[in-house]
Amino acid sequence: MFDPKKLLDDLLGSQVPGTSGTVRDKAGQAVQMAKDNPLAAGALAAVLLGTGAGRQVTGAAVRLGGLAAIGGLAYKAYQNYKAGSAPEQAPAAGEPELLPPPKDTAFHPSQAPQGEDEFTLTLVRAMISAAKADGHVDDEERQKIAGKLSLAGIGANAEKFLMAELERPLDVDTLVAGARTDAQKLELYTASRLTIDPETRAERGYLDLLAGRLGLPDALVDHVEATVSAAKVPAAKGTSPNPRW
Repeated sequence: MFDPKKLLDDLLGSQVPGTSGTVRDKAGQAVQMAKDNPLAAGALAAVLLGTGAGRQVTGAAVRLGGLAAIGGLAYKAYQNYKAGSAPEQAPAAGEPELLPPPKDTAFHPSQAPQGEDEFTLTLVRAMISAAKADGHVDDEERQKIAGKLSLAGIGANAEKFLMAELERPLDVDTLVAGARTDAQKLELYTASRLTIDPETRAERGYLDLLAGRLGLPDALVDHVEATVSAAKVPAAKGTSPNPRW
């Protein structure tokens, strides 16, 4: 078995820079990034699953770790929504502050009624589903991903899990059922929005469908949009805005 929380950290990690070169070259870049930042050990997988789109999660989220970062972003969006403040689309200068959710709130991982590991896997599935939303992952793409994942250093069991999820038909109802509380519903949507920047009708339509199935008010979704946008910055120079190789 693999560690779900580590896999989520990996999927939320930094991108592998550049789009040219061989698979082995890419693996070498990922290994070097892993040495520089242990939380980016699965960075290659993150790129392959579509978490790039020309923007990447700020260092604050990477330092917190995937589960705490998603919970923190969802909690921040919820607090702003409850306070009645207007969503602020433009991030403030510098890296925005991001804190883990308070322990006494439903957004904290320890409060998950189904257990941290099970809910973490739900969030990973949400990220994969979002990455597949534009329909680009065909048989040929899956074969390419399989070859690159084998060199990404995420472990055989995690690799097997990711490939199985990639091949699984999109099932929004089952995904939504994995969120048992209102806080988890918001976290599931936040994880999905972190994965993609909706640049196509299919991606925007998927996020709208997901928000509707989760029963999230439009105003709350707007706050998630603003919070996630502030937590993502333009990718480093030389990084492809659409890393599909």
